[in-house]
Amino acid sequence: MSQSNFKRTLITTALPYTNGPVHIGHLAGVYVPADIYARYLRLNHREVALIGGSDEHGVPITLKARAEGVTPQDIVDRYHKIIKDSFEELGISFDIYSRTTSKIHEATASEFFTRLYDNGKFIEQTSMQLYDEKADQFLADRYVTGECPHCHNPKAYGDQCEVCGTSLNATDLINPRSAITGNTPVLKETKHWFLPLDRYEQALRHWILDTHTEWRTNVYGQCKSWLDLGLQPRAVTRDLSWGVPVPLKEAAGKVLYVWFDAPIGYISNTKELFPETWEQWWKSPETRIINFIGKDNIVFHCIVFPAMLMAYGDGFQLPDNVPSNEFLNLEGDKISTSRNWAVWLHEYLRDFPGKQDVLRYVLTANAPETKDNDFTWADFQTRNNSELVAILGNFVNRALVLNRKYFDGKVQEASFTEAENNLFKEVAELKERVSQALETFHFREALKLAMDMARAGNKYLQETEPWKVAKTDMTRTATILNAAIQLCGSLAVVFEPFLPFMSARLAETLPMPQLSWDMIGRFDLVLPGTVLGDPGLLFEKIEDDQIQKQLDRLAQAKRENMIKSWQPEPQQPDVDFDTVMKADLRVGTVLKCAKVKKADKLLEFLIDDGMEKRTIVSGIAQHYPDPEALVGKQVVFIANLPERKLKGITSQGMILSAMNADGSLTLIAPSAPATPGAQVK
Repeated sequence: MSQSNFKRTLITTALPYTNGPVHIGHLAGVYVPADIYARYLRLNHREVALIGGSDEHGVPITLKARAEGVTPQDIVDRYHKIIKDSFEELGISFDIYSRTTSKIHEATASEFFTRLYDNGKFIEQTSMQLYDEKADQFLADRYVTGECPHCHNPKAYGDQCEVCGTSLNATDLINPRSAITGNTPVLKETKHWFLPLDRYEQALRHWILDTHTEWRTNVYGQCKSWLDLGLQPRAVTRDLSWGVPVPLKEAAGKVLYVWFDAPIGYISNTKELFPETWEQWWKSPETRIINFIGKDNIVFHCIVFPAMLMAYGDGFQLPDNVPSNEFLNLEGDKISTSRNWAVWLHEYLRDFPGKQDVLRYVLTANAPETKDNDFTWADFQTRNNSELVAILGNFVNRALVLNRKYFDGKVQEASFTEAENNLFKEVAELKERVSQALETFHFREALKLAMDMARAGNKYLQETEPWKVAKTDMTRTATILNAAIQLCGSLAVVFEPFLPFMSARLAETLPMPQLSWDMIGRFDLVLPGTVLGDPGLLFEKIEDDQIQKQLDRLAQAKRENMIKSWQPEPQQPDVDFDTVMKADLRVGTVLKCAKVKKADKLLEFLIDDGMEKRTIVSGIAQHYPDPEALVGKQVVFIANLPERKLKGITSQGMILSAMNADGSLTLIAPSAPATPGAQVK
């Protein structure tokens, strides 16, 4: 439905989970596009509320707390602050950013459950679940580890195997163990309350499949798949000590399941922001509700949460759109918090101070709107240097510098000609296309069109050549630069949703104290006689060493993860003793070592073997980049191998190395100096 049919817009963002910081995948999927949309609506003077908050309940938080020897509250307090501060520094313009451990949220979630319970909306079911007799508690899926029945990974969790990616139930595991005590759990009966989603299947089918065909293909398609399979009852409680307690006397020791608890956070956070008028944001037909989420949350926001609202009744409105992005990968690999394969927002802000807009720009330009996309540091550098610096920053800098050079920074009167009118017409057309793209949640396209305005400015300056015109006609020069300054004003507005920090600096320079979307394309934004400020360079080049630092960090994370997950290779089949004794292992001293020409992996060793000097070629060059440093070291080699030629060099043996968990090789050497030629026994 068109935005113009609504009086106000409520924008919610998926609640980030507080067992760690947020990374670029979260930003690209949810928070940057939500902020772009909210800023765009505000520039159009529409009533809007951007609602956010932290999701602070659930098993991963308790696991992290147990591992660190602290309380779950300590964990959520730490990461809530990191996440909230990082969002603020990146310019995510939340009207409120709260949390699900707040008193108002606990009260709201408890009341929601109680109303559904009192109205008979739940069903009760008993089931057999794993129980740790030593810890005297039921085990949530993540509290159980064991062997995956599919790939036989011995460290699979009770909900998923992180090696093969298969979804599991804890009872599927082979040889399950409690993550709390290490004991083998037993099956024990427990009772829980379920929301029968099947009761709302037809209503959901009509609401989504018939009335929201405009939703993104990935959202619509995933919903249709779930509905076609048939919905099943879903537990809303679980046996756990951390969470919102189930408000029933018979439910001691149980909490609301986090999937039920968390989306109610949108309502409780709105209550906290608008304690007197929150209902008009949730229950008025004049309010448009937009849920920004990642694709892993589609089912919860399009099927489960709407079913909860249907069950509750009392006029709760359903979302008008749920613009979900696909996943953002990192350097060709899936982002993984457990493997530390991520670009963390708080670390980016530390490493690239003052470059919030660069990250916002790159994540929007490469947004995974229709398919999974890949973030690379090379692309980050290229987009900054070739687009932000060379196109947008270049145009604004040229316009301001030329005006300072010829007119001491004062805007002059203008007599616009066909060239200027064509420029303003092009900008006006681009504005309409940007608006249409933003209204329909095509943020990547909107950003490209906004950058086309800056491209039009550069083209205009190249064609009018004010630096040449100034030699003979200062009146015409004044007009050209006036038009360029007016375009700078349009750029300050059109980029405000995307690059708010740059926009604020440019608006202050012009100056334009109050920005409005209807300013774009106007040619009277900066009046003659205005003395312009100096914003300096809006963007600066990012150098190779800055990028290499980030690549090195990722490489280190990959090495550490390899070490953490390393398991020794299975033992080779037995060989008889006589065969082993035939191998003549000896100690040699390295006399010379150099890389083999035109062979990146090979080193040529000259070794003192106690009787003569022998040459051995070994494929370890990548692990020893400074071969001369090996001179004087001792190595273990097999002396009685047949000679073979490698790159024209006769190799007389094999040097032994050990392969480490990170894939690197370490030369085998005696622990104390040995006589060259000494046999290894």
